[in-house]
Amino acid sequence: MRCPAPLRSFRAASGIAGAWMAVCVLPGCVTTVDSLGYDRMSSDELSPLTGPQEYPNAFRDVLGKTDEEIATKIEDSFNQLFYGDFSNTPIYYAIPGTDQAYIWDAYHRNVRTEGIGFGMIITVELDKRDQFDRLWRYAESTLQPTSGPNQGYLISWCDTPGNTVLCVDPFGLQQIAMALFFAHGRWGSDTGTIDYGQKAIGLLEVMRHKEALNGGVDSGVTNTFDATTKLVYDFPNVMAGDVTRPSIEMPAYYELWAQAMGDSFWSEAAASARAHWQVAAHPSTGLIPTRTYFDGRPVLNWDFFGSEAYRTQLSLALDHVWFGVDPWQVEEADRLLGFFSKQGIGQYPAKYKLDGVALNATPESALIFMNGVTGLVATANNRADYIEAVWTTPPGTNEARYYSGLLHLLSLLTLSGQFRVY
Repeated sequence: MRCPAPLRSFRAASGIAGAWMAVCVLPGCVTTVDSLGYDRMSSDELSPLTGPQEYPNAFRDVLGKTDEEIATKIEDSFNQLFYGDFSNTPIYYAIPGTDQAYIWDAYHRNVRTEGIGFGMIITVELDKRDQFDRLWRYAESTLQPTSGPNQGYLISWCDTPGNTVLCVDPFGLQQIAMALFFAHGRWGSDTGTIDYGQKAIGLLEVMRHKEALNGGVDSGVTNTFDATTKLVYDFPNVMAGDVTRPSIEMPAYYELWAQAMGDSFWSEAAASARAHWQVAAHPSTGLIPTRTYFDGRPVLNWDFFGSEAYRTQLSLALDHVWFGVDPWQVEEADRLLGFFSKQGIGQYPAKYKLDGVALNATPESALIFMNGVTGLVATANNRADYIEAVWTTPPGTNEARYYSGLLHLLSLLTLSGQFRVY
């Protein structure tokens, strides 16, 4: 299958073959900084991850679907998204002559660590090891600088007001790290060519200790997590200030990292993330802003509920299913579905002001899928209607296939009880 030409190489796109400093978006990105030589724990020292004893299967228990119907639905979705007709549906591209593959964002016409991370989560959950390994090899060999202040991070394309730039996106970093931990638990780190556990540990070390590894803040590059609040920076650079995104706070993942690593920092980060969601969400509509300050106030020009914010609903559902420690999450789920029910199920637009004023009139299937996942947490009488909408709504195609398709498949896994801890 022919690869989309613009993404055959981030290095080629930079215009300086083999020079990773060319893809750094930060000034002064030319210094090579060696690791401080931490005595990093090994894969066999990781503690096993523990999830819930049972996972709710809303398709079976709420909609009455059979196991065969559910399995067929998921497999069809995977095949369409990964191996569909080239011009219309796939997002997964194996690079000819290599053992690598990437996820293609057809709308933005680039590769994002968000997509690589979601692709790795999907493939480990579905036990598709070859595709998983190909995605990780691409991420490590093509997106990860081997020198300079961003060494060890993963470079992505990210949106800023009016522009798209190369950056380090904490969302993708965290998805990829979690996927590697799951791969370690599911397949083991000594049964193939990739030491999944060691790679996961390495990413957490960089996210947690980047400033120490660089000998301080080098060219503006910081840790991914703020040491005081334990919240995630919008991106790991001093320019982010005290700004985060509710959608990049992932308490369920942090609880698992605390288990694996035996590091209480991650449990504290989970508590901070849950508390942040509570102050960031609108008290009446439940709508979640795209970007916020650490104190929960929305950031100007990002003070709306849009496509990035949808991902918060998936993280909230996973935290509720895996750990169930925050009653507010049920209240928030009911609040959100109550708001969208007033708009009309399946008819609501994609973007709102936080107080509920619609900013466009166009529906978005990705939001339908995330509202269906929210139905897994909610107690609202009509939650089944939102779950049914996931089952009956097809994902977007053509340019919309990337985000809509990924969230569709992730919602199918979550609502069938197959987004599991390994």
